[in-house]
Amino acid sequence: MPKLAYFTGSGNKEGNVVGRRSAVFCGLLTVVAVAIVMSITIGSKAVPLADAWHALFSPTGTENDIVIRSLRVPRTTLGVLAGVALGVAGALMQGHTRNPLADPGLLGITQGAAFAMVASIIFLGTTSLYAYIWFGLAGALIASAGVFALGMVGGRGGPTPVTLALAGTAVSAFLYALTSALVLVDEQAMDVFRFWQAGSIAARGADVVWQVVPFILVGLVLAMINAPGLNALSLGEDVARSLGQNIALTRGVGIAAVTLLSGATVAACGSLSFIGLIVPHLARPLSGTDHRWLLPFSGLVGAALLLVADVIGRVVAPPGELEVGVVLALMGAPFFIALVRRRKPVRL
Repeated sequence: MPKLAYFTGSGNKEGNVVGRRSAVFCGLLTVVAVAIVMSITIGSKAVPLADAWHALFSPTGTENDIVIRSLRVPRTTLGVLAGVALGVAGALMQGHTRNPLADPGLLGITQGAAFAMVASIIFLGTTSLYAYIWFGLAGALIASAGVFALGMVGGRGGPTPVTLALAGTAVSAFLYALTSALVLVDEQAMDVFRFWQAGSIAARGADVVWQVVPFILVGLVLAMINAPGLNALSLGEDVARSLGQNIALTRGVGIAAVTLLSGATVAACGSLSFIGLIVPHLARPLSGTDHRWLLPFSGLVGAALLLVADVIGRVVAPPGELEVGVVLALMGAPFFIALVRRRKPVRL
């Protein structure tokens, strides 16, 4: 009887935790929905909610219909995808490196995309936004593969968090130096790099969204597959091995997910600083440390944060706007300082 009471109490407690997390998850879905409505209706031209509904479901070719369908819906969709992708990638990166200050850029993804785009302009004469995206994605994939390969040199069982961080820092610095040298000799490359470096989801049509969707969807599937293994790794590599985890495979799947998610995003939107760093810390108090919950929570928080930052950028400097990457940097810098100065460090 005592054992029965114990297991019954434990089951009730676990059920309460799941119920609380489910309620919070639904709350985050509501927040994202509100952010989507704000993104569609707020801007240099305010669109009433009734007109936005009309534009989405029964358009007649009015000015508001064109603004909503041609500009704001693609922009909002890309914002949701980018926020989800970077939020999940940030949680994965912090989990794999056991570093609370890690973000997807640690793998050299951002600088790899930048270098490939600049090189395509100078050496191949690329002028199309769509071509930039494909070159940027290829550069991100190659850079992250290089970091992963360097992290494995001299190690057993795959790269460790320390070797990944060191290799990522070295590759990022090297690619940044090459990119800086290239943009000095080509004005067009300088202009594209400058705009891309700021980070933006504006002026991206539906074609851009469709190009990045497959990579982000595959990355999200790999991330959720990786979640149980990442939970085991959080207990230590020795414990994870005793539980039957293949450490190298688990890390490889995680790095592949991070590369696809953040590579597709930075290729399409540019450098969106801090979102991959901030979001997991905002999601963790809501979800706990279980990555099966932390990853989807981080995705929703990332989508809401990016859309809100984009809306803020539209209204703070009329009639123009601040790029969302600039707003995120202004929001993220104080958070980063507070995180560094915390007396009680975050445990991952």
